[in-house]
Amino acid sequence: MLHKKSYHCANMETPHGIVTVEGPLPPETLEKFEFHENLTSFRPPEQQKKALVDIAGLDEGRIIVARNNNTIIGYVTYLYPDPLERWSEDKIENVLELGAIEVIPSYRGTGVGKKLLEVSFMADEMEDYLIFTTEYYWHWDLKGTGLNVWEYRRMMEGLMKTVGFEYCATDDPEITSHPANCLMVRIGERVNNETITRFDRLRFKYRYMY
Repeated sequence: MLHKKSYHCANMETPHGIVTVEGPLPPETLEKFEFHENLTSFRPPEQQKKALVDIAGLDEGRIIVARNNNTIIGYVTYLYPDPLERWSEDKIENVLELGAIEVIPSYRGTGVGKKLLEVSFMADEMEDYLIFTTEYYWHWDLKGTGLNVWEYRRMMEGLMKTVGFEYCATDDPEITSHPANCLMVRIGERVNNETITRFDRLRFKYRYMY
């Protein structure tokens, strides 16, 4: 499958000034930007920047960033599922994972997360993909937001629904290990039934084992 990457960009006003949301960006462009020191949800900032540069270099990898001047203050990633997880057991060419979305604390509540998703799906080629995201409560900034797990879960569900993601049931042990965890899926307009059926088999791996 040839992974087309059409660039889109939008500017938005925030209390901290104009933020540019753009992508997918190639690795050489990402390298030029500073990575804000508070982007620490998944790993230390320098390691996270390297991870994003690596993803951007993948054939299917897509990185959308939010930046204030030359400093990246938020991002969202799309790529093939982690080889160690069940979602990669069937190599479905047009299934991508929204692997991470992060915005630094001082920009949360300003609409940056929503705009990252909006710009992501300005690209028509995204209608060729089934895209899923796994939401795990241990990645959530409960302390920083003051929200409990259920409030944070509702916030994340609401955010993802703005671009067409829907809650989907699964028997994946990591997701079922806590009731606040969830799987959300967006099925592009041109995704065929074979892709959906194959993904459903990944969602319910143990259905026929009882």
